Amino acid sequence: MQYNTGDKPGEGTYRCEHCGYVVRITSDMESLPACPNCGHHEFEKIEND
Repeated sequence: MQYNTGDKPGEGTYRCEHCGYVVRITSDMESLPACPNCGHHEFEKIEND
């Protein structure tokens, strides 16, 4: 599933679909930022180990 900047997808780890940078969300109230590495706005959730 794809998530975009501004979405509140819940706790988890999200990877930028453009450059692969990983963003960690630690609160259900936290919004996804634009990618800190490349500024892209689309992410996918990745499974935690």
